[in-house]
Amino acid sequence: MRKFNLKKVVVGILLFGFVVFGIATTQAAQLPKNILVFASTDSITTWDPSAAFSTESSYMPNIYEGLLRANPPGSEKDFEPLLAKDWKVSKDGLIWTFYLREGVKFHDGEPFNAQAVKYSIERAMKLGLGAAFIFDPVKEIKIIDNYTVQFILKYAAPFDRIVASANAAWIMSPKSAKKGREWFEEGHEAGTGPYMLESWKPDEEIVFKKFEDYWGGWKRPHLDRIIVKIIKEAVVSQQMLEAGEVDLATRIPIDSIARVQAREDCEVLRGPSFMNYCLHLNTAKPPLDKKLVRQAISYAISYQDIIKVSVAGWGRQAVGPVPYGEFGHDEYLYQYRYNLDKARKLMAEAGYAKGIDGKLILTYAAENIAEKKFCPLIKEGLAKIGIEVEIRPMIWTSQWEWVKGDPQKAQDLAALLWWPTFNDPYDTLYSLWHAEEEPYWNFAYYKNPKFDQLIKEAYETSGSDPERAKGLYSTAQQILIMDAPSVFLFDVERGVYKRANLKGYIINPSYPRVPFFYYMYKE
Repeated sequence: MRKFNLKKVVVGILLFGFVVFGIATTQAAQLPKNILVFASTDSITTWDPSAAFSTESSYMPNIYEGLLRANPPGSEKDFEPLLAKDWKVSKDGLIWTFYLREGVKFHDGEPFNAQAVKYSIERAMKLGLGAAFIFDPVKEIKIIDNYTVQFILKYAAPFDRIVASANAAWIMSPKSAKKGREWFEEGHEAGTGPYMLESWKPDEEIVFKKFEDYWGGWKRPHLDRIIVKIIKEAVVSQQMLEAGEVDLATRIPIDSIARVQAREDCEVLRGPSFMNYCLHLNTAKPPLDKKLVRQAISYAISYQDIIKVSVAGWGRQAVGPVPYGEFGHDEYLYQYRYNLDKARKLMAEAGYAKGIDGKLILTYAAENIAEKKFCPLIKEGLAKIGIEVEIRPMIWTSQWEWVKGDPQKAQDLAALLWWPTFNDPYDTLYSLWHAEEEPYWNFAYYKNPKFDQLIKEAYETSGSDPERAKGLYSTAQQILIMDAPSVFLFDVERGVYKRANLKGYIINPSYPRVPFFYYMYKE
């Protein structure tokens, strides 16, 4: 344990340890109403808020806050004011002014102000770690007064979406942060959020306690302490949830969802996510360098079967590369449907009426259970149009390294789960399909100057004229769909598994897998 408050941990263990670890087999445990026990799969790779870009992002929004928070799809407003109570943007989209909330304290007791905003964002930019790239548009940060800060951009960008990012946009106390990265990694934090980090055992347990001086107040029913148990095995999480050992679980086996949902003492919530699966086709070598072959593959995929088999129906067939609910998604774009007759006709037009010679190699991340389940269905569908496929599971890091090599020696097909860094299509469209001199995220090795120009123009218009940006993004997506460098498989729907008496859980796809503890309570 790197940060250890012995007295409080011992008190906590005495308070609820007997129910967490000594469950009777005949009756579910009764956990205290003011304590949430959470079975999570997400470990900590860094406690540095400027560098965080992995599974620790599931907890960061409870400790830290940004200037704004993106609201869930369908909300009346796109953003909720957090540390900024108001903001405005110049007509050219180059100057963003934020008016800050007064009377806010950091967990170390220091006052929040414009200096802290400037320090935090500049620190992220200087370190250049994690998602720091989102601040590329920033030319200068000006302090107008103690509670007004201004961002001068090099080019117009949707800066409201950027500062609402789930990564790199967290504001921290300069006094504590100046202690260095090592101080954070020991298990310390310096946020303004509703909960403070109390203790941490790497890959075992994280304990949060409420911050008494939180600016949002504690007038509604709230939780005093959060106990996170790092449980990697889905079946163990399920057993703990059913036994009442935990109030909330990140994951349970797909095959067990219906069983848990049928219990009176448990509840399953279902909502959107901005995660989606694509099958990327190597456009740099035959036969996938031919658009007709790529389109044929898009028609040979049994989308609904893939969704049913891999995620038990918890998904919807993708309409283009931007997931449902995200800014820039267009429900009216062309969508390929399973149609073997059309696929075979396109193969014949491409000169492959009798199929192709040899086998195509399909890689997927061996750790990803959904990909393991749907890749055989892809192989089966392609075999019906004369394309033989060899499935090759690989550890994710090895798969990615192969992708980043010579396209002529790389895989032919690659499955990939993706989610955006912030709520704008540019992050996804640029990362996955923008022309790259050296392969990095563009698994399809796709190159189209018109596409690149359209997404650049859309991004630089998004902040000042979002409706025009949507039109440009739609046009770019339509080009991508017709060129078919990738098969857009499905958008993932997120499940939340909890005890029935736990209320107030908010599913917000802009913050993947984040449980916002402040809004939760027990009946």
